Amino acid sequence: MMKTLPPLRTGRPRAEHGHVRPVEDVEIPFGIIEGAEPGPCLLVTAGVHGSEYCSIEAATRLLQTEPEQIKGTLLVLPILNVQGFRKRSIYVMPEDGKNLNRMFPGREEGSVSERLAHWLVTKVYPQVDAYLDLHGGDLDESLAPFTLYPKDCAKSRELARIFGLPIAVAAGGEGYTINAAYKVGVPSLLPEVSGNGLWGEDTVGQMMAGIERVMCHLGMVAGPVQPAPQLSPEFVTMWVPTAPVDGMWYPAKDLTEVVCVGDELGEIRDVFGTVLASVRSEKEGFVLYRLTSLAVNKGEALLGVGSPLVE
Repeated sequence: MMKTLPPLRTGRPRAEHGHVRPVEDVEIPFGIIEGAEPGPCLLVTAGVHGSEYCSIEAATRLLQTEPEQIKGTLLVLPILNVQGFRKRSIYVMPEDGKNLNRMFPGREEGSVSERLAHWLVTKVYPQVDAYLDLHGGDLDESLAPFTLYPKDCAKSRELARIFGLPIAVAAGGEGYTINAAYKVGVPSLLPEVSGNGLWGEDTVGQMMAGIERVMCHLGMVAGPVQPAPQLSPEFVTMWVPTAPVDGMWYPAKDLTEVVCVGDELGEIRDVFGTVLASVRSEKEGFVLYRLTSLAVNKGEALLGVGSPLVE
């Protein structure tokens, strides 16, 4: 079992599939498709959250790309959280109970998710020219399609425009795949399509069309490609309130619904119907995603409110 990926640029056309063991007891599948002509290297990952199946299906379809279809190199890691995929885990890696997309840039001597993040940041990101980390709404959340990009990176913002989803979120904060990639100089994007672990031809097709637009923008595939539905997405920031207590979540707003400051977003009640907490909006905007689970635990995200980005 390989501990490192094969070379990404060999100068010869090839399609190479296999497994790599970057961390002890963690084997992840990979695909490397290299065209006959030189070009950029695009990294595509999915399955950071193992039950976001729309993104995983899109990544597995990318593995079927033929060398003659592209210039440069396409590196696909379709399921980073393999045990999470097999166990239908929500958010976390079963090996250590941590959310991989909060562990970046990771630690060489850390837990499994921290070591996997460290491998990506130190061994993989430096070899690529652009990065798409595909997501798709976990088993307990529904969402309106949007992309996240590092807020201070103009090249990532342009990728968000090219990808073509209707909403683009300027994201900050530590711990995330795309933020860690930006810090080592790699333009990066996190598209979110579908929700509740669902996947189908429409949502997978929406993801694949965005990937193709990015590859055309990078000069990896020739056009024409399916144009984006709009010239530019709506650029927003996102505020995410979390549950102040354990209980049962009853949302008051649905996806894309407009909210004003002070609007009730939902209630957390106990099993007898007593209201334990009422959650009100601190921002004006609209609902980008929301928790669809009846059960909620203290500290978990309840929903995301998108507010217009002030340039």
